[in-house]
Amino acid sequence: MIGLVLAMVWARRGQAVTLALLTLFGVAAAVAAPAYLRAADRAVAAGEVGTADPASRSLTLNARQHDHREGRSRPDVLAADVDLGKTGSSLLDLPGFDYTYAGEYPTLGIEPSELIRTRLVYRQDACAHLTMAAGRCLIGESDLVIGVATAQRLHLAPGDEIHLRFAFWNSKLRIFVPDGAPKRFLVSGVYRPTDPGEPYWGSHNYFGGDTGGRPGEPAFVTNASINAMDHGPIALSVDGTASPGALAVDKLPAVRAGLATLQQRVAGLGAGIDLDTDLPGMLARIDAGRDAAHRIVPVLAVCLVLLACLTIYLAVGYGTEGRRPELAVVALRGARWGQRWWLATGENLVAILAGALLGCVAGQLLVDAFAAWRFPGVGADPGLEALRWAPAAAVAALVTALLAERRQLGRPVAELLRRVPPAPRAATAIAAEAVVVLLAAVAVAQLAITDGGLTGIGTFATGLVLVAAALVAARLLLPWATVFARRQLRDGRLGAALAAFQISRRPGGARLFALLTAAVSVIAYASSAVDVGDRGRAVQSGVGVGAARVVSVGPVSRQGLLAAVRAADPSGSYAMAAVRLPAEKGRPGVLAVDSARAAAVADWGGFDPSKVATALRPAAGSPASVRGARLSFDITAEKLVAGKSLLVSAVLSPSAGPADETAELGELAPGRHKYVADLPACAAGCDLKAVNLAGRQGASGVTGVVTLHAVGATAADPESPAGLAAGDLATAARWRISDGGTLSAGAGGLRMEVTAIDGDSGGVFVQPADVPTPLPVAVAGPVVSSNVAGLDGRALPVAEVLRLPAIPGVGSPAVLADLEYADRFATDAAPSADPQVWLSPRAPAGILERLRSAGLVVTRDTRAAQVRAGLDRQGPALALWFYALVAVLAAALAAGALVLAAGVDRSRRIEDLSALRAQGLPRVAVLRATLWTYPVLVGAAVVAGTAIALLGWRLTGWALPLAGLDPPAFPLPGLPRPLSLIGTALLTFVLLSGVAVLAGRRTLRGIR
Repeated sequence: MIGLVLAMVWARRGQAVTLALLTLFGVAAAVAAPAYLRAADRAVAAGEVGTADPASRSLTLNARQHDHREGRSRPDVLAADVDLGKTGSSLLDLPGFDYTYAGEYPTLGIEPSELIRTRLVYRQDACAHLTMAAGRCLIGESDLVIGVATAQRLHLAPGDEIHLRFAFWNSKLRIFVPDGAPKRFLVSGVYRPTDPGEPYWGSHNYFGGDTGGRPGEPAFVTNASINAMDHGPIALSVDGTASPGALAVDKLPAVRAGLATLQQRVAGLGAGIDLDTDLPGMLARIDAGRDAAHRIVPVLAVCLVLLACLTIYLAVGYGTEGRRPELAVVALRGARWGQRWWLATGENLVAILAGALLGCVAGQLLVDAFAAWRFPGVGADPGLEALRWAPAAAVAALVTALLAERRQLGRPVAELLRRVPPAPRAATAIAAEAVVVLLAAVAVAQLAITDGGLTGIGTFATGLVLVAAALVAARLLLPWATVFARRQLRDGRLGAALAAFQISRRPGGARLFALLTAAVSVIAYASSAVDVGDRGRAVQSGVGVGAARVVSVGPVSRQGLLAAVRAADPSGSYAMAAVRLPAEKGRPGVLAVDSARAAAVADWGGFDPSKVATALRPAAGSPASVRGARLSFDITAEKLVAGKSLLVSAVLSPSAGPADETAELGELAPGRHKYVADLPACAAGCDLKAVNLAGRQGASGVTGVVTLHAVGATAADPESPAGLAAGDLATAARWRISDGGTLSAGAGGLRMEVTAIDGDSGGVFVQPADVPTPLPVAVAGPVVSSNVAGLDGRALPVAEVLRLPAIPGVGSPAVLADLEYADRFATDAAPSADPQVWLSPRAPAGILERLRSAGLVVTRDTRAAQVRAGLDRQGPALALWFYALVAVLAAALAAGALVLAAGVDRSRRIEDLSALRAQGLPRVAVLRATLWTYPVLVGAAVVAGTAIALLGWRLTGWALPLAGLDPPAFPLPGLPRPLSLIGTALLTFVLLSGVAVLAGRRTLRGIR
């Protein structure tokens, strides 16, 4: 019997090979999904590690030792005094990490100001990571190396002798105070950091912005120098940096265990030591990326397995249909029931088993090849775990084959001998399809109830929706083929009529159309997911970053930032100053930019920004400008409350920056007096931003009347410009005052009445009313408040003048304002919280040098392209590559089904059309009847399948976590682009129609 079955397989080897290939595709999909997930897990971990900052790939143990000099020890300050040089090695035992010991403290001696300290640092093996621009690196106990910028600024060179003293920061005096005997050092070399961003430097920000608005350049010394110098408290640290491969996905459990142990040990040592690391955050991102991939991949993997089962059902049904006379002969010869089943099913079972075995190998090999292409250097990590779904897929294929053969095996011999098979019972078919539709509805409902939980039956939601809709489409659309055929026959178009009758009257026609429609819907759904995910990552990396490049700079005033950027880019075509304030609870984020440049520099995500500048920067008055290195404030104070001092200060913004100035004029005395402030930065000109009237800390009920008569340079100033005279101050409408005071004006100047201020409130602020009030802003999202947090932290009144879908770099809800106007509202002299320079793709290669030449200290350079590369290496993006594989396999299944259907029908079609040809059917009609049948079916399936894919996407696509690990506050695309769907549909139609035409040509050659 086995030999007979094998002979049957050989006699119909074409059909057997086709069925084996279809089974191979289904089992390969079941194997490829877990195999791909294993490869994706490795790629996700490698991607997160490769794009993480040094703090995320390292850890730092910090300890601050007390001042151990005689009479200086303060054991009550800290609970413990840990010497990391002795205890660090016993704490740090994470596998695969390299450790670096360091110590540092501040010193004075070479900088011209006590506001600027020299950071004296010992770092283990520092010379291996420094490039000497002059001289040599460290050897002896008196050697010291300094940075290039420090050497140029202080005119130091190798061989020079310097003396340094330990210092500490005095918070009351706001200066560094020397506290130790001086130590002689020899400048042995001048260095440049070989790579300031390499993980070796840890998170100490050695080369970021430093005090005095200068780039960070520590003075490096040996460990002997650090210990030999007379010093007070010292900051010690041990940095652990992950070596290559230490954070591979298979080593993460050991890293997690070691990190947990380290955290417990550090907690046991008390407050004298702390652990600083972003490593748990990176491990969490790896887990989140893997979880997203494990949610996305099975969705279409299930679709593909269901599609493979549908294809096998069709293939076996078609094959059994063609063998009806053979089955009738077996039944007539009295074969027992078991023999009939074996002879009927054995041929298909052999092909299915062979295809299942080959599918196990093919699925893993496919993933191996794909991983080698898309994840070079990561590997696919093949293993037996990838085969865990293969038995289920093989069993599903076998059960499907038996169900497809059940109908023919149960038919009487008379029915099997009929040339035209009886029509299937519609009620049974409709009931089966209704069950599938019901399951799809239940799956979608669960998806909605669980808020997109792709678990349980929710994983099957997409596949059930696509298959159910394809079955319904076949049920509704295929009867129209008969109507079309009759009309064509009535009109004398024999070729089209015969092609349509072939589709509508063949028992397997409806199943073939449902299969093709389901395959097209899977392909279109995969295309939709890839398109939406790709565009979402483009939004996150473009509008999310804000511009092609965002350069963060060191502390600088807002006006200084504007002046520096305008000097670096006089044309205003590629650089823009920006200050970004983070969103607070209950308040939107605020972005202030040089709005005249916003349209040319920022990434607006397709929105037309041409109205931004005119909306945010309407006409405004001139600022209140003064000039002089020594300024005099002519003030009269009246009605002061005895015992309650009224203090006055002024905030001025130098036109050239880099920092605003605060003139502390002191306590007001009754009567008219002149209060003088030395402000060298205003020698070239300053804008008066605010006059502050305040009480002392803790005071309340402070009142008084203050008249500002004039502001200008003293007579001793050789320039002696006019400044602000009484005429400039006599118009109260040119000024505004905050709560707690009122304004009036007269011939003598600006009269400010303080009605009630609290010493803890910051007092009353008087400012020039030189910009519109409230400030015009552009708004994105639900911003309902009439004020937002200003650049100085105080409430800023705003008025919406423009509505945007999202604010670049901030998202939604958010507010966009003009930086210069917003700064004129600010009452502080503090530097910007987060000063940035946004650059467009047109920025020249040397733009960073231009910014440095303009006085800015570059601390970080973020590129949208780098962010996009990082997003492309996260779990959601990597998982979508599997959808491309699914689309290819779905197209192969559809093509195989077409080839099988044409092969089974070929002999019958040749016989029928040859007979009609002998009776005079024109050759053209035969050509059309042969070549048009399946391409027309494919065209209808492509249209229906694309529509079903859109329906499936609306019902289930929202649940796919395509937005990345931390979905941003940006309006991300939710639907695929029409051009993407149309392109996918056309490509699918061309491919499947080509297969159908080739199959039809083979049939045509057999017609005589």
